[in-house]
Formats: sequence, C-alpha cells, structure tokens
Amino acid sequence: MFEANNEENGNRKFILIQLPEPCSKESEAYNSGFKTIADIGKERIRKLGKKISGSNKTLNIGFKIFKLNESNFKIWRSDYKSGKELEKQLEMFVDNVQRESTQENILYELILKSGLDLNVKIENKEWKKNQYFSVDSGKLIVFLEDKISKDFIDHVIDQKPLKVICLDRAFAGNDQLKTNTHLQMESAKIDFKVI
Repeated sequence: MFEANNEENGNRKFILIQLPEPCSKESEAYNSGFKTIADIGKERIRKLGKKISGSNKTLNIGFKIFKLNESNFKIWRSDYKSGKELEKQLEMFVDNVQRESTQENILYELILKSGLDLNVKIENKEWKKNQYFSVDSGKLIVFLEDKISKDFIDHVIDQKPLKVICLDRAFAGNDQLKTNTHLQMESAKIDFKVI
C-alpha cells in the first residue's frame, strides 16, 4: 500500500484490525519484546514506512493506533431502587467524564459520535489561552477545557463552524452562560452540543 502510494502519488488508505493475541513466551518475538501479535504488526508498519519514505518528506506514512475501550463518559444507570441511589447517581454526574480519560481519547470518541472519519484533519488551536480543536477544516470545534468564557464563545461563533461540542463542566454551574451560548449558537445556525 505504502509502495503503491509512493510510486503513483496515490492516497490509498487502509484499516488493519488485530486482536491483541499474546505471543508464545518461548517465541523469538516475545524474547525481542513483542508481547502480542498486534505489537509485531505495529513495528512492521513503522519499519516499512521508514524504508519507503527514505528521503521523501512529503510522503505521509503515519498511522494511528486505536484500542476498543469503554466510553470516556460515565453511563447513566436508571435501575436505582432508592432515593439514596438516585442522589448518589446525580452527584456522580456533576462531572460526567471518566476520571482516567484523556483529551485525545475524548476527542476521538466525539469525532466518531459525530459520524466523522478517524482520519479527519484535526488542528490544535489556541485563542487567548483557550485550547480547542478545529476538526474537518473548522466545520467542527471541540472545546474540552474546564472553563469557558463569553469572549471565547464569541470567538468560536466568528469562526462559523457547523457544529460545536464542549463539556458541561466548562460552564462550571453557570446556567445563564450555557443558555445564552445555546441561543447565540442557534441564532448563528450552529449545532451546539454540551456533553
């Protein structure tokens, strides 16, 4: 695939799916540090990419590795049996993001849930110390920081994205700002989602 793209200036893409099947502890691969068949596959792709790219710096031989995992967001349980259980559930959902989640993992989950390709262009952006992601050439803006401001919201609206997603915790209990943001986005014909 890499070779054909290099020879023909092509843009072929592929998805490789591999279960993390353990290598035999007696195998040469295991003794070389490869614990799973997937580890061997990743290293082979890296080596092939380096070999083919050589001095051609324009050839994109990069690849992404994803692991199937649980959601980065807490799952609402509706099977509580008492008021105490409901109260505990509500307290847990003050922040609905799993504690061990990273921004990168949250971003890719939201990209998938938005129906976009995992190879979509993602740019890290900053505006007045606000970090955010511009996805698919600015059609989607994702804000995953803990605090959002009115100035930043105005900046985002000026970018004219089709969709904006941010975490609920960014509003830090400021329901007035959240409501006004929703109305501003609606007025600008921007699909606004708070997760």
